[in-house]
Amino acid sequence: MSSNIQPKPPICSYENSRWRTEFWRGRDYEDRAEQIALARLLPPRGARLCEIGAGFGRLADFYTGYARVILLDYAHTMLRDAVARGRGDPRFVCVAADLYNLPLADDALDIALTVRVLHHVADIPRAFAEIARVVRPQGTYLAEFANKRHLKAILRYGLTRRAPNPFAREPYEFVQLNFDFHPRYIEENLRAVDFVIKDKRAVSMFRVARLKRIVPAKILAALDGILQSPISNLDLSPSIFLRAESHKSGAPRLHESLWRCPVCHSTAIVEARDALTCRACARVYPIVDGIIDFKSQM
Repeated sequence: MSSNIQPKPPICSYENSRWRTEFWRGRDYEDRAEQIALARLLPPRGARLCEIGAGFGRLADFYTGYARVILLDYAHTMLRDAVARGRGDPRFVCVAADLYNLPLADDALDIALTVRVLHHVADIPRAFAEIARVVRPQGTYLAEFANKRHLKAILRYGLTRRAPNPFAREPYEFVQLNFDFHPRYIEENLRAVDFVIKDKRAVSMFRVARLKRIVPAKILAALDGILQSPISNLDLSPSIFLRAESHKSGAPRLHESLWRCPVCHSTAIVEARDALTCRACARVYPIVDGIIDFKSQM
């Protein structure tokens, strides 16, 4: 008998990585430019927001207008840093879980975000379908992706004709589980799950090592912010931010339940101080060091 269950795509885990302490060294310009884009695209308030792939909570300060904020990541060690940065704010909850099987009810969110996450996603259609499921009708998905047809890639290809072809639609995996995407590929897959793009920003246009050594990050980021909207439709920047709205059918209201069991998919979840328990299948998801662990069971 054949099974309809699809194998889960490989997942890029940052467990025990030094992403916070080493990757961002020398990338102050990129950090500032991304925060400018986020400030302009993110609705200022709402009931529930989830940042998928939140890491150590780099962007958490932007979510002060939300009643409940879920910082979700696959890596426990990254979330421990996020817990420490949250300093006990009761609005925030840190969750260890899988993007392809989110522990959230249908229509659970006003806002979902993925910043520096799609870069590591092997199955974009499956990921977008799962995000579309948890965002309520007329809710927002804010997505950032690495653009394969940025200006430097086009110039390089024009001069050498060496792969990758920046104009080809298929994703380019330049290192294992590290992908660049054509903007049309991302946009087509968003439309396939009823997301409609409402706004766009071209980000990190000045990501040139020599330029970053000469010009202060604050100045580069300010120039980046000025250009982000005017040049967005040229698709020439290394990073692109999109704000999409869910046009799936249904009333534009949140599901009364936030959680969904990732095993049996029941929303009958009981929250306690030390664990979440699924009434339907009796699975228990522990809360350890301030992190709800949907990747393991008691």
